[in-house]
Amino acid sequence: MEENEALNNAPGNEEEGSDEALTRVTGMYKDWFLDYASYVILERAVPAIEDGFKPVQRRIMHALKELDDGRYNKVANVVGHTMQYHPHGDASIGDAMVQIGQKDLLIDTQGNWGNILTGDGAAASRYIEARLSKFALEVVFSPKITDWQLSYDGRKKEPVNLPVKFPLLLAQGAEGIAVGLSTKILPHNFNELIDASINHLKGKKFTIFPDFPTAGIIDVTNYNDGLRGGKIRVRAKIENFDKNTLVIREIPYGTNTSSLIDSILKANDKGKIKIKKIEDNTAAEVEILIHIPSGISPDKTIDALYAFTACESSISPLGCIIEDNKPIFMGMTEMLKRSTDHTVELLKAELEIQLNELEEQWHFASLERIFIENRIYRDIEEEDTWEGVIAAIDKGLKPHTKHLKRAVTEEDIVRLTEIRIKRISKFDIDKAKQQIETLEDKILETKNYLNNLIDFAIDYFKGLKSKYGKGRERKSEIRIFDDIEATKVVIRNTKLYVNRDEGFVGTSLRKDEYVADCSDIDDIIVFTKDGKMQVTKVDAKTFVGKNIMHVAIFKKRDKRTIYNMIYKDGRGGPSYIKRFNVTSITRDKIYDLTNGKASSEVLYFSANPNGEAEVVTVHLRQSGSIKKLKWDIDFADVLIKGRASKGNIVTKYSVKRIELKEKGLSTLKPRKIWFDDIVQRLNVDERGDLLGEFKPDDMLLVVNQKGMVKTILPDLNTRFDSDMIVLEKWNPNKPLSAIYYDGEKERYYIKRFVIETPGKEELVITEHPKSHLELISTDWRPVVELDFVKPRGKEAKPNQIVDVEEFISIKGIKALGNQLTSLKVKNINALDPLPYEEPLPPSPKEIEVIDEEDVAIDKGSSDEPKNSSDQTTLF
Repeated sequence: MEENEALNNAPGNEEEGSDEALTRVTGMYKDWFLDYASYVILERAVPAIEDGFKPVQRRIMHALKELDDGRYNKVANVVGHTMQYHPHGDASIGDAMVQIGQKDLLIDTQGNWGNILTGDGAAASRYIEARLSKFALEVVFSPKITDWQLSYDGRKKEPVNLPVKFPLLLAQGAEGIAVGLSTKILPHNFNELIDASINHLKGKKFTIFPDFPTAGIIDVTNYNDGLRGGKIRVRAKIENFDKNTLVIREIPYGTNTSSLIDSILKANDKGKIKIKKIEDNTAAEVEILIHIPSGISPDKTIDALYAFTACESSISPLGCIIEDNKPIFMGMTEMLKRSTDHTVELLKAELEIQLNELEEQWHFASLERIFIENRIYRDIEEEDTWEGVIAAIDKGLKPHTKHLKRAVTEEDIVRLTEIRIKRISKFDIDKAKQQIETLEDKILETKNYLNNLIDFAIDYFKGLKSKYGKGRERKSEIRIFDDIEATKVVIRNTKLYVNRDEGFVGTSLRKDEYVADCSDIDDIIVFTKDGKMQVTKVDAKTFVGKNIMHVAIFKKRDKRTIYNMIYKDGRGGPSYIKRFNVTSITRDKIYDLTNGKASSEVLYFSANPNGEAEVVTVHLRQSGSIKKLKWDIDFADVLIKGRASKGNIVTKYSVKRIELKEKGLSTLKPRKIWFDDIVQRLNVDERGDLLGEFKPDDMLLVVNQKGMVKTILPDLNTRFDSDMIVLEKWNPNKPLSAIYYDGEKERYYIKRFVIETPGKEELVITEHPKSHLELISTDWRPVVELDFVKPRGKEAKPNQIVDVEEFISIKGIKALGNQLTSLKVKNINALDPLPYEEPLPPSPKEIEVIDEEDVAIDKGSSDEPKNSSDQTTLF
């Protein structure tokens, strides 16, 4: 009504001549908005730091406690009971209760409460039941130290905050969107939070990271303690099921199997990845089978799933909580410290109340003993009034109350008069003494706890861990992720064409020359006859300049693709030769590879993916007294520089044509490859352990704990299993020595072999289920030590040293091998190998690749690379 009146009184709605004052609605809306924003922040969306609950969660827990009798209650009944305290609909209360129940910490559930893995919702509240868990009963409630307030209608009392003696907010996490701010506190591991609280109480440093109920793999490098600007990356756990099948067994937080499968199907429809079909076998645990076509790399598909689907996502935490009725931003470490300190305060309050109660019990037990033992109750037989009775008892007690800790009050005397005759007649003095002594022991114990409050709190946390920590181990594996370049793993699902004369490239020019398969996120590099270079994105049809010489898919930071070029510097100018790579560019910018003069022209051009250097023949035009019109040039004699270098002079005379005489070999050094054990990937960035220098045909040797041996090309996209035990550069002439346990014969066998079929995965132990690989060595002359089991009643046999080269000769990879020993073996240890001089391989001709940004000027120094030239005339 007030709003309608305000609107009716607004300008334009008032009657002419009216003397009523105008009511401006802008101020009213401003106040209402602030009230609404404050209400949503404080009463709906953001949890309190004291107990970690939002108001609806706190009221649900209070209602459950009121209904608690050890048996399950219908959720609909709990929701109805909660509505006495929460002035909102049953749907919001029911949803909030289901969320608490799915976290499996505070509520013991029964029935279909949904599935966080599949995204299935819970059954209707009338069909499911709940009760408080033992953990909640111990940790969340303590009525004697709880502050109370009236409910919204004044009929009931509800807790201001529950006395939670645990970092519950961090264990459960919280998410909410208020007006003008939001909060996103990620869940953490139960046991790790307890360990961190103990470390804080001991004055030690600690770090905590999220742990998700959906498990998965997480990268917390940029977590930033959960503050604004932080980020964590979460991934599904994807493994090779067989040669053409991948399996997802753990999913990222914030997704479910349905949304994950939808994202994979969308990526497949867009051509980003290639799959045949998906099977969802998820029940109690996640199992999604992804079948891929034959010929598609499983490792590359895994990377593509991370790059283009919900198998990898980023989560940005934001720690916002309510403290003193104000929203504040706080890191997870500070939250845990505040929670732990608050727990200590609550424990202290409980101990003080407990001590007071024990002292009161001791006081009355002592009075009762004095009252009965000294027969003071007989002094009231002659008294006619109540005042006389009180005075008589008080007089009788005085000679015996000097040892009491406080004065006797009238209330104490009244309690004595309420003792029944039956209790007096059966009073046992020895039992009374024992009771008082027990109370005295408890009082001393409680005082000791108060005097050593930190130690008591530490023991309290340890008790929680021992009682409730089992089965709450970390689920999410913490790992540093490798960065996946989408262009390297995307399926090239379309074709690139070029019209060289008209200067167009694109995917729609199907009548023109085919270049290569590509994807819509690729870049292409184009070189034209006038010495211009450009990198542009793949499109249906793009004009890049007429007279295209070369077009290809562009690879960023590619130092191995070397471009060989001879160009004429302007009309009638000299010809130059240069070799260069293109590692970084600005997209759609046109680069001039010549000296910049008009009418410059490329006379010869080749692109070489492994730095090959060919030999060409230069033919000059007949002019004047030139005697030598033809000679050969070897590009291997030209230093590789940046694209902006001028090059070396070939000739100052007019060139008729240049012909390829001989294809060349790679002039690049073998590529150094490292293995980073943290991300389990190969790299060329000097991260991890150096595996060696690899030429194009060199391979890696891979052995896993299951006894599978294989050789592979060193592809940087390859993913390695966690059970890999050998990874090194493969030497085809170097034998492998393996010791394994044969499950069928129950004996240890030893074998030496060389890999005969490169690229094939082979099992080097027997297929019996109990067979296992004990030790494998790639040394030329390995030595092992056998430690035998001591026979019962006999002396232990001394350890035996085995020279493997002497013990067994090299056999086939499928050979069973020789029995190592017939005795029971305790341990097999690898010792230092015998010396062996490996023959050195012939060193290849080496030419160093110089990065563009570090171009060396051969003669003189200049800020402009274009002005540099060796000025070495080859003719």
